[in-house]
Amino acid sequence: MPLETAAQFLLVSSGCGGNSGMHGPRLLWRRNKPAIRNYAVAVVSTAVALGIARWLDVHFESAPVSLFLCAVMLSAWLGGVGPGLLAAVLSAAAFSYYFVSPTFALAVDSKEIPRFVMFVLASALVGSLSAAQRRSMQSLRKTAEALRETQAALAHVTRVMTMGELAASIAHEVNQPLAGVVINGNACLRWLAGESPNLPEAREAAQRIIRDGTRASEIISRIRALARKASTPTERVDVNEAIGEVLTLCQGEARKHDVELRAQLPGDLPPVRGDRVLIQQVVLNLVVNGIEAMSGAQDRFRELMIQAQGEADEVRVTVRDSGIGLDAQTVARIFDALYTTKPGGLGMGLSISRTIVENHGGRLSVVAQEGPGASFEFTLPGYR
Repeated sequence: MPLETAAQFLLVSSGCGGNSGMHGPRLLWRRNKPAIRNYAVAVVSTAVALGIARWLDVHFESAPVSLFLCAVMLSAWLGGVGPGLLAAVLSAAAFSYYFVSPTFALAVDSKEIPRFVMFVLASALVGSLSAAQRRSMQSLRKTAEALRETQAALAHVTRVMTMGELAASIAHEVNQPLAGVVINGNACLRWLAGESPNLPEAREAAQRIIRDGTRASEIISRIRALARKASTPTERVDVNEAIGEVLTLCQGEARKHDVELRAQLPGDLPPVRGDRVLIQQVVLNLVVNGIEAMSGAQDRFRELMIQAQGEADEVRVTVRDSGIGLDAQTVARIFDALYTTKPGGLGMGLSISRTIVENHGGRLSVVAQEGPGASFEFTLPGYR
């Protein structure tokens, strides 16, 4: 058997050859790397505490043994119970060997036993407290992460439910450009079917077909963006454009309730930084709430106004309706989760909207106004 073949045979037989043999130790090392690092920190921190204490003891005849407690606390905080216990054992051994008579021996004189016992108890107490605080911090971090995931899931459910309420309006908005495509297609065929085809009119009809088809595609794209669960990355958002897309989706709902949508969006409005889809969800929720609030107002003109203005380093958006308004009790609880004034509402829309705005670094609130109706406004930090 050649030497190379024999070597390969021995590697395979010992479990070190092949893919599994090479990947096994590597995966085991990667899996245990954090634990090895934590135990190494315990050893190194104890050694550093010992070195400093010995240097001070030799040169100044003063040994601050509290340095060992710092090493135990650091090890337990970073690594948990195991590294903290290791640091406590090493510190107790070093303390007994160098700083308790008889020195340079692990034995403890009877007179030094209380001092040594107090040191061991202090090390155990410091280590256990640090490990417990570490566990609490990890638990708090996991709870916060679970809360963020739950809020994201609730935001998705609310967005989809809102889109369901707007289904008829969306169908109307999509049906209009599709009907235009059919009408202009038939007109184009008529212009081309004559004995002398009218090419200019046919060209204009084809351009209208392209325009209506593009509009239908844009509406569908907006619907898909608002209904998807995954949020877009934080980006530079044109507030005017984002609000305009939401108003386009809400036109059918507004017509159904005989509501006029008006917007005052200055052309020099600065951009904001955030998630475009989530910002549109906030606007969509406020607009739909305003439209529904005016459905019971029979004795006045129904108008919903959206205003945006730049202020210092932020952008302020106001949504004002001319509905039945809000009483003091409702204003106090309007942003509470599960509180709703709608017969079939879940009471999550405004609560989630406020969370979205606050996560963007802004504020969402009810604004007092003269006359009927309610006014909501939110701010978003400018793009920097």
